[in-house]
Amino acid sequence: MQFKVSSSLSKKSSAKELNTAKSNIYIYNSKTQKDVHSIVSKEFSTWQKSALKNSNETRYTGKNGPIYLCKLEAKSSDSHSGLLERSLYASAREQIGRLTNSLVADKSKEITFNFYTESEEEIIGSIVGIELALYRFNGSENIGTLKFNSFNKKVSTSLVNKAKAIALGVNQARHLVNLPPNDLNPVSYANEVKDLFKTSKTMKVTILDEKKLQKENCNLLLSVGMSSNNKPRIVHLKYRPKGASKKSVALIGKGITFDSGGLDMKPAAGMRYMKKDMGGSACLVGFSRWLESSGVKKNVDIYLALAENAVSENASRPSDIFKARNGLTVEIHNTDAEGRLALADAMDLALELKPEVMIDVATLTGAGKVALGQDIASLFSNNDALADELLSSSHKMGDLVWRMPLYNPYFSGLKSDFADMVNSASGHGGAITAALFLEKFVGKTKWAHLDIFAWTNGSKPSLVQKGGSGQGVETLIGYFS
Repeated sequence: MQFKVSSSLSKKSSAKELNTAKSNIYIYNSKTQKDVHSIVSKEFSTWQKSALKNSNETRYTGKNGPIYLCKLEAKSSDSHSGLLERSLYASAREQIGRLTNSLVADKSKEITFNFYTESEEEIIGSIVGIELALYRFNGSENIGTLKFNSFNKKVSTSLVNKAKAIALGVNQARHLVNLPPNDLNPVSYANEVKDLFKTSKTMKVTILDEKKLQKENCNLLLSVGMSSNNKPRIVHLKYRPKGASKKSVALIGKGITFDSGGLDMKPAAGMRYMKKDMGGSACLVGFSRWLESSGVKKNVDIYLALAENAVSENASRPSDIFKARNGLTVEIHNTDAEGRLALADAMDLALELKPEVMIDVATLTGAGKVALGQDIASLFSNNDALADELLSSSHKMGDLVWRMPLYNPYFSGLKSDFADMVNSASGHGGAITAALFLEKFVGKTKWAHLDIFAWTNGSKPSLVQKGGSGQGVETLIGYFS
């Protein structure tokens, strides 16, 4: 199993598969358009110069190879306070992501990106777009040597590395979601994460196996995962940079490596892509790749709640009652509402370190996708300031979330005649009732819940490879930046 991904831009391409052409890409905005046209026209014949003035063509043939013109345009809108419009970063990511497919097809041995924009966000977004578009599950696309210039000067290595670190985090999350569940199970997943950071100077990993989970009274997580031969795990990633304050942030990710639905079994169509039900944990592993060398001066504790929701004689049954780690009793109403059970015990465990903020990420409900589709995550929070920060970050990073209501009257749907609550409610508002369930495990801590989809059908230009989308990674990077 290939668990770890690396930067596509750091790989050396096979010269045999490339030709001798040199491609030039000019990236500019409305302010620098005339200057770029003047520069490019020097390589053009008379008829090409005329075409440049009167055409929206973006690809031309130069003396040494293809020439591409890409005008970056970020739209602005008064609707929804502009939070759903593409930022400079996101526009560049998607426009250059789309262009990357053509660059791969050209097979040029050398590709130079010439930026004529003063915005570092656009430069970073462009490089991220290249990296995302090159990712393939079985190995990245072959592409020539890439060079980056800004106003005829080499783009700083630090800026390129900043972009590569963001893209690496997103691609790591995408790749984990794409791994087959017969390879990635709770045990192998936990071991691979520990191996991933074995030489890290800032990240320490500990694993709680089923015996330790029993000692910790993580009975909700155990109720989900004990039906499988691959027993449940909680993986704790502890980020401790030098010079950080004592206050910490806790991140919790749902990691159901495959979800059959349990005894309340999913239909075939609903089960087909349930390897993605660990998308929340994948988001946090991807984020941790960025965080490890980010220089962020904040203590961060990441908890991955890992289990496989299988069917066996050990499977939990509707009407079973389990006591959570925090003492609440939960009656099983539907065994396919397992993710919140796994998260709940991990969230309570995270409270022991008294974090000032807690954020969980999970592919928790189909209701979230029904409401907002695959590109926008549902955001729930008990704190307005925290919610606003995440909304702002999601817009800036082009990794959209939208705040949904924690409407407390709906909690009545979780009423049980035999326990403190049931694990799911019948009827509408499923994303809300799931969030209300989780809220019972955060105490008075500032908390946000991201209900993500974690999957793409390839409609986004930068996400050519269908499968894992890396949803949530960029929002968290923006938040911690």
